[in-house]
Amino acid sequence: MKLVRYGNPGKEKPGLIDSDGKLRDLSSVVPDIGAQQLGAAGLARIRKINPAKLPAVRGTPRFGCPVAQVGKFIAIGLNYADHAAESGAPIPTEPIVFMKATSCIQGPNDPVMLPKGSVKTDWEVELGVVIGTRARYVSKKDALAYVAGYCLINDVSEREYQLERGSQWDKGKGCDTFGPIGPWLVTADEVENVQRLDMWLDLNGKRMQTGNTKTMIFNVAQIVSYVSQFMTLLPGDVITTGTPPGVGLGMKPPMYLKKGDVITLGIQGLGEQRQVVVPFKV
Repeated sequence: MKLVRYGNPGKEKPGLIDSDGKLRDLSSVVPDIGAQQLGAAGLARIRKINPAKLPAVRGTPRFGCPVAQVGKFIAIGLNYADHAAESGAPIPTEPIVFMKATSCIQGPNDPVMLPKGSVKTDWEVELGVVIGTRARYVSKKDALAYVAGYCLINDVSEREYQLERGSQWDKGKGCDTFGPIGPWLVTADEVENVQRLDMWLDLNGKRMQTGNTKTMIFNVAQIVSYVSQFMTLLPGDVITTGTPPGVGLGMKPPMYLKKGDVITLGIQGLGEQRQVVVPFKV
């Protein structure tokens, strides 16, 4: 299934995309797409519904983040060897874990706002993992059973804040609008091999990033298992799993986002995003 949340910010309704690509309203079945709906029982209930019997949504409404009230927004850094190289960093021997503020989460096509005074805001196409079942000290062998589904994420990053203002990455990762998620959550049963997904990102129509999840240093099962050793993962938590090469930081000379830039990105089977870069506004 492709599950979505659509409508104005803060007033999104649950929906799904049917086999013909039409948006269907799910609000008569579930109140939202959140922790209660992402477990096995919740997803099974939605699967029983015949999409053709759900109301079709007219027009082209805004998509919000496909997961309501994300509890934790966890990120993995430098998870592609060639991205680590372009960043001038050693290849990690264990996953690098940091947090993105949940207040940065937004819809997939909402504008990306440059932070006040920022000159080094960057882009990162990434695979997102959505937890469906409480996970604590899970094994690599069993880890994927705790995943509800997958989504597309742009891990927008301010490199000065991240790398030049102390040792904590969080400052450069959680600024407002720095977490576009969606357009939809694709349930795990519909992703044949999560480690074989093509991914790409364009800036102003020019290809910047081309990659595939097969080149991750730590795969999804390893990441879910590893993170669960340090914190309990709960339904609705989101993990973003790192980016392939081609970010602005790695350009020679470096290239960063500016007002009016247009970012488009996608992952095979998980949809596409489009963001316009706008200046800081209180």
